[in-house]
Amino acid sequence: MTTTEPLDLVFAQLAGATAGHLDAISELTDREKTFLRVTADVCQSTLGGVFAAHVRTGLAAGVSTADVRELLRFVSYDTGYHAAAEGLERLAGLEAELGIPRPAAEPLPEELLSAGPSPLPEAVRARLAELDPQFAGYFDLQSRMRSGHGPGTLSERERGLASLSVDIHYQTLADTFRTHVGRALRGGAAPEDVRAALRFNAQFGVTRAWHAWEALNAFLAES
Repeated sequence: MTTTEPLDLVFAQLAGATAGHLDAISELTDREKTFLRVTADVCQSTLGGVFAAHVRTGLAAGVSTADVRELLRFVSYDTGYHAAAEGLERLAGLEAELGIPRPAAEPLPEELLSAGPSPLPEAVRARLAELDPQFAGYFDLQSRMRSGHGPGTLSERERGLASLSVDIHYQTLADTFRTHVGRALRGGAAPEDVRAALRFNAQFGVTRAWHAWEALNAFLAES
């Protein structure tokens, strides 16, 4: 939070020291740090001045509002569409305030929006279908709509780091957390990079990060 006069001097000292400690994490890029901040804002419904500050910090580091829009589209799968829609509404307001034209976006191909082959791993698809076939179909749709990796989309590493961060905020630290850590690793992240994401996420709730550390260490020990 950046204001000329802090709301609370001691809190400003706490926040400043925390930010300095975490911004020194070298394994994450400025772009990834922006994505983790914005993901936390959506998950925790902190879409006021904090969200604006995080977007502005990203802009200063070369992250465009088109990049942030792509992130919000992607995490809506796990955060829920209502939460991501609030983030998009706030982002549109910031674009208007800063005089940034709303980025153009290519519509998704029609075949991604209707019934089609599942991009899910067969074992995952079978488990979902066992729970409920219609629920499995919903997962198919969500995964299919996010299956593109063309120009302007998030990298597999970025997707994995954002997704595992959602798990930290919501404390879904079993199968989905393992799947998302695996996505980050497949995307080129080293185990130390994933650990760095957990360190960075501690600022959004240290007890949540503590539980995530236990889940991550157990997963890496088995891998």
